Amino acid sequence: FNMIYMGTSVTYGRGTAVIVETGMRTQLGNIANLIQSVESEKTPLQRRMDELGIVLIRVAIAVMLVALVVGLLVGDAFEEVLLNAVAIAVAVVPEGLPAVVTIALALGAQRMLKRNALIRKLPAVETLGSVTTICSDKTGTLTENRMTVTTIDVAGDISRIEDVVKIGYNALLSTNGKLTNTPKAAQAILLAGDTLCNDTILEQTADNYSTFRLLGDPTETALVDAAAKYGLVKPRLETFMPRVGEVPFDSDRKRMTTVHQMSDTVTPTEAEQYLIDLLGLTPTQSVSFTKGAVDGLLNISTQVWHDGQVKPIDPNWRERILSANNELAQQGLRVLGLAYRHLDPQTPISEATVENGLIFVGMVGIIDPPRAEVKEAVRVCKGAGIRPVMITGDHPLTAFAIARELGIAKDGDRVLTGQDLAKMSEAELEDVVEKVALYARVSPEHKLNIVHALQKRGHIVAMTGDGVNDAPALKRSNIGVAMGITGTAVSKEASDMVILDDNFTTIVAAVEEGRTIYDNVRRFIKYLLASNTGELIVLLTTQLIVGMSLPLTTLQILWMNLITDGVPALALGVEKSEPGGMKRPPYAPNESLFGRGLGRHIGIVGIILGVTGVALGYWAFSSNLLAVNGAPAWNTMVFMFLTLAQMGHALGLRSHTESLFKVGLRGNPLLIGAVIVTVLLQLLAVYTPFFNNIFNTAPLTGEQLLICFVLSTVVFIGVEAEKLLIRRGVLK
Repeated sequence: FNMIYMGTSVTYGRGTAVIVETGMRTQLGNIANLIQSVESEKTPLQRRMDELGIVLIRVAIAVMLVALVVGLLVGDAFEEVLLNAVAIAVAVVPEGLPAVVTIALALGAQRMLKRNALIRKLPAVETLGSVTTICSDKTGTLTENRMTVTTIDVAGDISRIEDVVKIGYNALLSTNGKLTNTPKAAQAILLAGDTLCNDTILEQTADNYSTFRLLGDPTETALVDAAAKYGLVKPRLETFMPRVGEVPFDSDRKRMTTVHQMSDTVTPTEAEQYLIDLLGLTPTQSVSFTKGAVDGLLNISTQVWHDGQVKPIDPNWRERILSANNELAQQGLRVLGLAYRHLDPQTPISEATVENGLIFVGMVGIIDPPRAEVKEAVRVCKGAGIRPVMITGDHPLTAFAIARELGIAKDGDRVLTGQDLAKMSEAELEDVVEKVALYARVSPEHKLNIVHALQKRGHIVAMTGDGVNDAPALKRSNIGVAMGITGTAVSKEASDMVILDDNFTTIVAAVEEGRTIYDNVRRFIKYLLASNTGELIVLLTTQLIVGMSLPLTTLQILWMNLITDGVPALALGVEKSEPGGMKRPPYAPNESLFGRGLGRHIGIVGIILGVTGVALGYWAFSSNLLAVNGAPAWNTMVFMFLTLAQMGHALGLRSHTESLFKVGLRGNPLLIGAVIVTVLLQLLAVYTPFFNNIFNTAPLTGEQLLICFVLSTVVFIGVEAEKLLIRRGVLK
């Protein structure tokens, strides 16, 4: 028996339904249970930020204890030692990091929206850049979500309608009953019969069909569309050859029949007259068209149309037709055959009287064609080390034909069906999940199992879906991607991202943007932590030098972190993609935040910044340099140097590997503006009496300021030297 699940859309037909379950015992209730049982995982960025938080807490506590011990050993007062220790701990923590990360993700989400990707959960912005596998539905995402006639086979003579995909519903705009693209005789009968033996409704809103819509089963609308390409327009055909009887479709016969009679009051169009001549119809005759499964039609056909002649069907013809049917089916096409016969208008219409002694005309191959742009998107995916996987409820042959055409699968690849998955244990699925690129006839539980198996193998999984039954897998995946056009409210609620155009290409574009955002996150983490490390070295080391006090007050540290960790760090978060971003594999999901040289960079730049700052402070202190107002200048010079040096560091980080002189300055005007504003604010803090009192600074002489500017370039030179060694392969 057949089951209709709650939430199913009925497009045509008649039937009686009996309710057998309610509430959580229904299939929809089962899906709700699956959604509730699924736990969301932390994103890679959330895990890495947790790691960073733990490291920062430990370092802050450690350096505060060291500062306390050192201060007490050198004999300073306890209150002063405690204040210094707190100041040093403040220098460790990048106060602006949470805000900068959040703003960078929000800006990334805004850029993705311009590419038709709506981000529902902010952490998903970065996670996209870590995706290793994209599990995509077929219909509407990889394909056009519109059934289209692509092949016409008349008695083994195959013709492909290559341009029917391009013409589509626009075919009706210019036909006006004229015979266009004159078809072969059998093709004309085939297309006209498929159009008349058809329950599609064409609603017109203008006499010339300039605006219209087709309502009905997608397969039947495809037949109407294909016939219109040749000038055989359904409303005109029905006016000239109205339906006078029918034998409705049923699943046992797998066919339907309609009976038509010529009208003696309507003048035929050019295309209709061509059809009448082919059929040899007279006003005293009726004609029946039978559409359905090819093998079933052959059982009730006694003749075949070939080269304008009607010939008996012998075993050779039968084998020839069945062979062509199998060939089209193996290409993933849905195949429908058509046969017809002349009838006496007085013949009673029934299955027994109409569906026998038919003339078999030919068959059509119909498929939901792949989107033209998706093949290139799949190629980009594979070039980026991301494996696309098709998961669909369609027939394996149909799914494989699309997957092969798009480059997702190739001949010889293994295909798993829902039946195969039902027999597999979790361990067995984990063993093969990385080798299978196509799953067909799957259920919601199967999708959930596939995602879980991929995640257990260490993959970051993006899963697409549009139906209620997709919701559990969408929630379980690292990135749930719902369809914006065809997606249900449930699927959108369970997702992290909604693609507004239902296009696979948009997912790939979002992945590219995600990689850029993660690179930018690493960029400003490099900037913030390396800068703070340099400040920490300065603060700890100066405590050990006899006679020197802490060069920076707590307020100065907070000010410096405010102006250097804010806008400049944020400006680094809007850098554009570096060349080759989609030509490398995704980074390992379990990669440490400090991996791939980030920890090394923090150490190198922190040491350069710290050592230079200490040397400058010691030289100015021992030389007893005085500011314009006669106050000691050494601590203000250190304050100025640390700020200026961080601006050079920010400029050097415009690229992780390329020299700033090659990248240029014009690509990120926000960063240039941030550097200028930061320098002006720092000059304001040093040269205005109001801020001198607040920050305990002294106005420097021109020579002292020049020394700070010159020394600040040391950090920029160090960053460029590191990148040079990376380009030459000395460092990774």
